[in-house]
Order: sequence, then structure tokens, then C-alpha cells
Amino acid sequence: MVILEKPYVSNELKQYLEEQKTAVLKNETALSVDRDHLLNLSESSEFKAKYDKKTRLYTTSENALEWIYQNIEDPELINSINLMKDKANFRKLLKSIYPDFFFQEVSIQELKEIEPSSLKLPLIVKPSVGFFSIGVYTVNTLADWEKTLAEIAREIGGWKDRFPESVIGSAKFLLEEYISGEEYALDVYFDENGEPVILNIMKHDFTSSTDVSDRLYYTSKEIIETNVSDFGAYLKKINQLIGAKNFPAHIEIRVDKDRIVPIEFNPMRFAGWCTTDLVRFAFGLNTVDYYLNAKKPEWTSLLRGKEGKIYSLIVLDQPKVEKEIVDFDYNLLIESFQKVLCLRKLDYKVFPVFGFLFTETEAGNRKELDSIIKSDLTEYISFA
Repeated sequence: MVILEKPYVSNELKQYLEEQKTAVLKNETALSVDRDHLLNLSESSEFKAKYDKKTRLYTTSENALEWIYQNIEDPELINSINLMKDKANFRKLLKSIYPDFFFQEVSIQELKEIEPSSLKLPLIVKPSVGFFSIGVYTVNTLADWEKTLAEIAREIGGWKDRFPESVIGSAKFLLEEYISGEEYALDVYFDENGEPVILNIMKHDFTSSTDVSDRLYYTSKEIIETNVSDFGAYLKKINQLIGAKNFPAHIEIRVDKDRIVPIEFNPMRFAGWCTTDLVRFAFGLNTVDYYLNAKKPEWTSLLRGKEGKIYSLIVLDQPKVEKEIVDFDYNLLIESFQKVLCLRKLDYKVFPVFGFLFTETEAGNRKELDSIIKSDLTEYISFA
């Protein structure tokens, strides 16, 4: 069973759902897809009736959680969602594993009243619940703290047009210690016994310690083989506290030598905007199909012949510029890479990104990846 929601549904997923006649909740997003692909749509009451605790339910976006909260009577499922969704409660849950990890949840007003000299830097500031549009802030200095407060104040101004005062006033922020190490993003599901099944491992690179962008993720035979066993054992330990079963999640962690620390667990979905498809382009693994049909990857066969290759997901996020953008040169972008596997163009007047690019690169020739991660993309943009 699948719930499609904004912001995006890939053509690959649309085709799969049509071919497999998978039950899809009839909502606005599904109806827009159904114009071009014949989906097996179910009215809300029918979809709800089909669900039981053994059913595997997948969503393309956490926008679908509201429907789940209102319609699915499964305390175990709802509890797992809540534990992952609320970042502060998630940190409290893991206190027994990370007793010395610093975190603090504060209201907007309390955030303003904090004496910055009392803070132990560096630290991260982010919404306790990933509901609002503001991002993650790295605070290395007292000057960074002032900039962060100013940026949050600007964002809150926009909330007033979209949310009631009761919601804005109750918004919480999480302050937590900066997690060092290499960052990875995982797509995983927990089976009927709560055992983790890893379907995707992507390394997330940055340009510096203050960079929090999502520009570059990549995977390879080496990344999968080196980490799948250790990450699986780690997730098994974590899920003994969560108790998720028949449950998909997109998980971000950092690894510093032998220490693995979670950044966040995102419930009921894999990598956002259907970018979980990177592993499909790289190794032929359809993550949604594997989850819905309880399949487990045979990595030895999936990775055969993939030596010396890097498979990347490049997020074409818009730069923060004052000028009006009138065009983006996708052809010039494509020419910058050895092998493009897929280009997904988006309406940059509607979305904060120009699209997503999936590429294959020779491991010994990373110049194109080193270049794109540093680029502000203005070389591809025409301004008014």
C-alpha cells in the first residue's frame, strides 16, 4: 500500500505502481499521477479497511503522516512514527546509549533569551519537529549564533501567513552538540520481526564543517560492502528501543572511527523527492518494491561488475541571489559530467531546486564531483 504526496513522485515510481497494481490512496497527488498512469486507487475508507498490522505501508513524503494519524489505528506504528518525528524525544530515547550527548529543547522565546556565552560550541540548531521550512544551522562562533537567530526570525515572519499563532507559539527548537565524522544517508526497512534491512547507503559530502547543504550524495560497491554489516548491527541495537516493525525509514548518521551517532530518523519513507532511486540507477534495486514485498538484497550479485564506479545524486538547489532567475542551462550542466544516468527537471519557480541529477563517475576521476559540490550553479543560470 502506498500514499503519494507532494512535493514529487518520480516517473519510475509511477510506472512501478501502475505495473504492479499496487493499492494507492486516492488523494489529490494520486489523482494528478493517474492522469498519465493508470493507478489502483482506493478511496480513503477502503484504503483504511485494507490496512492491518501486517500490511506494509509506504509514503513518498511525510506530508502523508496527517492522514495516517487520522485513519490508521495501529499504536505500534504511530508510536514508531512519533519517536522518529520528534527529534527531542528521539534524543531522550537514546540517552541510555549516548549518556554524554548534549541536547536541549527550547521554545522560540527561550531561544531568544539564551546567553550565548554559556553555550558550548560548536553546536547545531534545528526544529524539534521537521514541520517547518527552516533548515539546520551550524553555530561555531558567537557571531554565528546571532546570524542564526536573525535567520530564524526572518523565517518565522513567513510562518504567520501559513500557520495560526497557536502553532507558531508552540514551535520548539533543538540545540545539540555538533556531531563530527563522515555522514551517511541510509534507506532501510524494519521487517516483521524488527530486523533492519538496508536497501541503500549514500555518503554525504560537504565543502566544510559549516556546510549543511544537500548538494552531493553518492554510493559505490565499496561503500556498500564496507558498511552494510556494521550499519545493520547498529540499527538493530537502536530498534530495540524504537520497536518498529514493517516500517520504512530514511536515516542519517555520522561515523567517527568506531563511533556511530544518529543525526535523525525520518519515518515511513526513503530518501525524499524519490531520490532513493539512486540505488535503482546504480545497482538495479527498487527500494519500494523490496520493502513492499519483503525482499532482502543479495549484495554480492547486485554489486558484481560495479568496481571502480561512483554513483551520485546531485541536488541542484537554487543559490541565494537577489537577481531574478529566467533560465537554467540543463544541457550545459549535462556536458559537465562523464555519464548522466537521469536528469529530473523541476519548475524552479515553484520549487527551491532546479532538479536532481544522477551520474556515474570513474572512481579515479572525481574532478566533476569536486567541482559541482563547490559550485553555486550560477554558471548555468541566466538572470534578468
